[in-house]
Amino acid sequence: MGYRIAMVSDFFFPQPGGIESHIFQLSQRLIDLGHKVIVITHAYKDRTGVRYLTNGLTVYYVPFYTIYRETSFPSIFSFFPIFRNIVIREGIEIVHGHGSLSSLCLEAILHARTMGLKACFTDHSLFGFADASSILTNKLLKFILSDIDNVICVSHTCRENTVLRAVLDPTKVSVIPNALVAENFKPDPSKASKDYITIVVISRLYYNKGIDLLTAVIPRICAMHQKVRFIIAGDGPKAIDLEQMRENCMLQDRVEMLGSIRHDQVRDVMVRGHIYLHPSLTEAFGTVLVEAASCGLYVVSTKVGGVPEVLPSHMTRFARPGEDDLVEALSGAIIDYQNGRIQTDKFHEQVKKMYSWLDVAQRTERVYDHMYLEKPLPLIDRLKLYYGCGQWAGKLFCFVMAIDYLLMVFLEWFWPEADIDRASDRAPRTHSIKPNNDE
Repeated sequence: MGYRIAMVSDFFFPQPGGIESHIFQLSQRLIDLGHKVIVITHAYKDRTGVRYLTNGLTVYYVPFYTIYRETSFPSIFSFFPIFRNIVIREGIEIVHGHGSLSSLCLEAILHARTMGLKACFTDHSLFGFADASSILTNKLLKFILSDIDNVICVSHTCRENTVLRAVLDPTKVSVIPNALVAENFKPDPSKASKDYITIVVISRLYYNKGIDLLTAVIPRICAMHQKVRFIIAGDGPKAIDLEQMRENCMLQDRVEMLGSIRHDQVRDVMVRGHIYLHPSLTEAFGTVLVEAASCGLYVVSTKVGGVPEVLPSHMTRFARPGEDDLVEALSGAIIDYQNGRIQTDKFHEQVKKMYSWLDVAQRTERVYDHMYLEKPLPLIDRLKLYYGCGQWAGKLFCFVMAIDYLLMVFLEWFWPEADIDRASDRAPRTHSIKPNNDE
């Protein structure tokens, strides 16, 4: 048995998304490499307690309330008793958190360091520096990552952003991109229409995903090209804007809205298209772009964040995140596709060679190895790191850290580690179970 790892995040299945898929696929490959991996997340509706997925992956769905975009309500100290019980029960050595906006992730890293465990953090997003929410998030991230063993970012742009936001030592920040299971995203040209150019959009329908931009672009493209249709999959608060646009412009027969879909349905939607449109305003990586290219779609995307690092130039076309630029780029791609200047038949094999979850797992494994070369800091040195987070914030963070440490001492007295039952190590299962909504 290798390392014993706990992946912690608010974002996991049955909710679809890039972080959710990343955690699941990385966990599976780490299990294949001989490590023990569990996932800790919050409950999703009636999905609570302990579930078992492929290869014996154990998932703890903790019954916490969510407040916004499936992020749990910050509990700080109330999560510690549950977290400590799970970690001791499973014999965890490394806590690996995912997502800057995940309360569970940030709290788990804090408690893990209090318990003397190794801690790693993967950042999947880009944030600004000027608005109030970014300032608060960055200050909180600086506090949590002051005593982190290692940080992983999914792109070089994301790395620069995280280093600046959390004031990190760049030598402690690694870049490991996302990947995909290429066999699950094979192209099928027979599913695509021969009479129309179909443009596919699969995204959460939120402002930062460029849905306002998409709402403005669709009527203009439909007016310019009569043989073009759109398929939009996803859900969110901006869905109402797309519905209103479709009604006002009378595009019901040219814009198909599928609503929320499971991750195992993404390929079936993508193979119906010819071009994938990605109008996001901010993106650290964009796994969906890799999935689209693997399915044989040509990608038109806004040139933001780490997106230019994802695919080679012959697979994608970029536009600035503005209405006119995106219309021009998408219209040019449609014309080139109709005239046979875009050939996508080799995309799948090329993507398959570029991205592999096994490679991601092996690189993550090397990060874990490097973490064990670092000696643990005594409590006084940890407090010095937290104190350096700001004139007033530093004092507050030290106070929080001291309370966390005292809570650990109390929990050890109230419920000694020796009294907590140990979980047996389950042998991996060889058959596959897809983590969909019906489990």
